[in-house]
Amino acid sequence: MQRKLFTILLLALLLIVGLAACGGDKETGGENENSKDANTKDTDAEGNNDEFQELKIAYSAQPHMLDPHVTTNIATSDISRHFFETLLTVDSEFNVQPMLAESWELSDDGKTYTFKLRQGVEFHNGKELKAEDVVASLNRWKDLSGGRGLFLDSTFVEVDDYTVELQMPEPLSIALTGLSYMGGGYAAIMPKEIIEGASEDGVTEYIGTGPYEFEEWRQDQHILLTKNDNYQSRDEEPDGLFGKREAIIDEIYFMFVTDSSTRVAGIQSGEYDIAHAVPFDSADQLEGSPGLENHIYPTAFLIAHFNKKNGVFTDPKAREAALAVVNAEDVLKAAYSNDKYYMLNHSLMMPHQQDQWYSDVGEELYNQNDLEKAKALLEESNYNGEEVRIIATRDYEDQYLGGVVLQEQLESMGMNVTLEIYDWPTLSDLIYEEDAYDIFMMGNTPVSEPTSSVFLRPDYAGFIDDPKIVELVDEFRSKPTAEEAKPIFDELQAWFYEYIPAIRFGDFNRVATTKDTIDKFQYLDGFYFWNMSIDNE
Repeated sequence: MQRKLFTILLLALLLIVGLAACGGDKETGGENENSKDANTKDTDAEGNNDEFQELKIAYSAQPHMLDPHVTTNIATSDISRHFFETLLTVDSEFNVQPMLAESWELSDDGKTYTFKLRQGVEFHNGKELKAEDVVASLNRWKDLSGGRGLFLDSTFVEVDDYTVELQMPEPLSIALTGLSYMGGGYAAIMPKEIIEGASEDGVTEYIGTGPYEFEEWRQDQHILLTKNDNYQSRDEEPDGLFGKREAIIDEIYFMFVTDSSTRVAGIQSGEYDIAHAVPFDSADQLEGSPGLENHIYPTAFLIAHFNKKNGVFTDPKAREAALAVVNAEDVLKAAYSNDKYYMLNHSLMMPHQQDQWYSDVGEELYNQNDLEKAKALLEESNYNGEEVRIIATRDYEDQYLGGVVLQEQLESMGMNVTLEIYDWPTLSDLIYEEDAYDIFMMGNTPVSEPTSSVFLRPDYAGFIDDPKIVELVDEFRSKPTAEEAKPIFDELQAWFYEYIPAIRFGDFNRVATTKDTIDKFQYLDGFYFWNMSIDNE
């Protein structure tokens, strides 16, 4: 009897133990010596929690490519700056600092920069960075979108494995500034082999030296970046884009969510960690919401580019009429809703740059809102009722809303105007087709110095055809220092308001909403997510 009772008790005990083991996942996550939750890493010897961190960003637009040599698009630079790096960079005060370069010096005649490279830096494919990679990258960049015209007849030359020279026919005041910029069209460094296999349509392999690696691009869904475990960082204290870069977050998902209401709903539900380009009315509603934080950051300026090669605005009088009728305040208010999100600004450079670059030239021609003057100028033009086509995207809602008001203002002076909407990748291609539009709406990012502005470039969409701007840019750049180039800035701004390649409405901020678990949200000419972590405790 005792043996039977013992057997029953033993079976019951084994059953209880078995049930406890099966139910362990629900109660404890099922962790034991041989199993671990997929989203958890070990705790290190010092007791620091090394939890797997995944960042999901609801991003408003999908880039049409990830090659910053070929395009100045913001979406491209926002994403690619995490895996591509530059020879130089800037700190939080926009002072030029070394990045992949260790040091540099300028020759006595001001015509040659010599850059010493950091040794031991590896690309994501394991190849060590050498001078041949820098030379191949920068010579391609200077011939394409980002560097086209910036260095004129200059060339980058390999001296030895870790030394590169920039040889210039004349002193160039903007050389270091151009190489340090990381906004649209920046001078990314890639392996020589990738450069040699690339076309003008862009590279198809995304291999850099950055703290994150390109992992995958699922069209219309996301781009995934993963932590570079072999990253060789600088050692200096982080300051802007300069100094130590640490990939704390393991995986970064740029989720393409073009519908703004979906981005807002996703940040509220916790589906996303960051919502990019939150509509301003939604940002006001989210202000103070538990677990969320709004971040206002200076971004770009709203601008309408004219087609100067084909159609109505090949006539300068038609451009003058459009400039006269525009009420910039109304355009900006429609696009950004509240003056805490926008700034009226007649200058070619943004407010944070005006300590160095400012001119009051053309101020009287900005924001005229003069309907009678506009009608008179239109009467003097060759306009005869033709359709005026504005193209814009709703992937950036402000550009669309600004286009709606511009349409109304042009119609008020007697133009027949239509507004056509495209997704961002399509619009990015259409602006280079001379028969596709009369005006395109755009948000142009700030540049490191005035002559890099796309609206001054004959090779940019909109098709400037005026030798005077080429002469002014050459004169500006040939000055030995930025200080000596300042008087030419007045002439550049005068040309802008005389030729009228575009209408610059003003500057704007954007709002990103994050979970309050995000530590160190950062922005300088674009987002950057190194040195940032997620605190889920």
